[in-house]
Amino acid sequence: MANVFITKTSSYFPNEPVGNDEMEDFLGMIGGKPSRIRSIILRQNGIKCRYYALDKNQHITHTSAQLAALSIKKMLTPDELGKVQVLSCGTASPDQFLPSHASMVHGETFDHPLEIFSFSGVCLTSINALKTAYMSILSGNSQNAVCSTSELISPILFSRQFEEEYNAKALIEKNPIIAFEKDFLRFMLSDGAACCFLKNTPNNGVNLRIDWIETISYADNKPTCMYMGGDLNEQGDLVGWKHYSEEERLTNSIWSVKQNVKLLNEYAIKLFVDAIEYAFNKHRIAPQSINYIIPHISSMFFYHKLDEEIQRRNIQLDESRWFTNLTTVGNVGSVSIFAALDELVRTKPLTDGEKILLLVPESGRFSYGVVLLTVKKNE
Repeated sequence: MANVFITKTSSYFPNEPVGNDEMEDFLGMIGGKPSRIRSIILRQNGIKCRYYALDKNQHITHTSAQLAALSIKKMLTPDELGKVQVLSCGTASPDQFLPSHASMVHGETFDHPLEIFSFSGVCLTSINALKTAYMSILSGNSQNAVCSTSELISPILFSRQFEEEYNAKALIEKNPIIAFEKDFLRFMLSDGAACCFLKNTPNNGVNLRIDWIETISYADNKPTCMYMGGDLNEQGDLVGWKHYSEEERLTNSIWSVKQNVKLLNEYAIKLFVDAIEYAFNKHRIAPQSINYIIPHISSMFFYHKLDEEIQRRNIQLDESRWFTNLTTVGNVGSVSIFAALDELVRTKPLTDGEKILLLVPESGRFSYGVVLLTVKKNE
């Protein structure tokens, strides 16, 4: 069977890093008051800084497509850019409903026709995009492909996105407060882009052979947990924005990103480890053979919870082999896994034959990705 290699990686973060004390200078304060939960959330998630494609006047400095283009152009030479055959893109925050995100990235980045694929969702769009690029090369459809991820989530976190709801609550409540599932995500998320270049032949230097990619969804029997552009009804079912009047969309902050923390705590880690076990059993991989483990986790709180569950099930993936840059770049959604992989490749002395495990959860309706890579050094 033919091999597929990740021959280059790249990441791009806009502007200067934003410290914890500066966040509301960029995002604004809901109701003109500092958030009551900001310090609690930051203490739990462990994030020290993040990046926003914003200035302090809440002007957007980069589109999501532009962030993607900057990371791709950082990765590839002009000659390589001109020879790209496939562009596979993932994002949780496209700049518009239509055209597709991949179409916009194509237009920002390349000067020639190519095949494009566009994935919407949450964090697992990264692995969906990677698997499509991988399968294109593996099937003989193409000889190379760019897998691109980008997020521009910060404008959705602006305080003004919640003002109508806050004002409506103020009419009936003495001390109005935006629900926790909406407010806490304002202190979790970051903007940026990351990408990989896939080929059917290795470059000189460090390459990462893709051994296998597994994705699995549990949406057949699990409810919606993370959502945007809708709201949950009394039965817990997700009702999309088309069912709401224009006034309801504003007073219920329909366009904000929300997460059901109770469901997150109940299912996210258990199903994550279920997916890891499924992939290991299917591919008969020994956990002890893996040298580096990159788990995408939204918070250091869940980083430790994941470690506890893995230990409880006696899976030999001890935390000493884990790698994350969550605390220094923030939770960048679909971008996070490739941004961490890029930093690992740049900062660790990888040797031939070492194995790297990528782990990606998505709490939208609980889906997961597991990827195994092998280092191939080509002199």
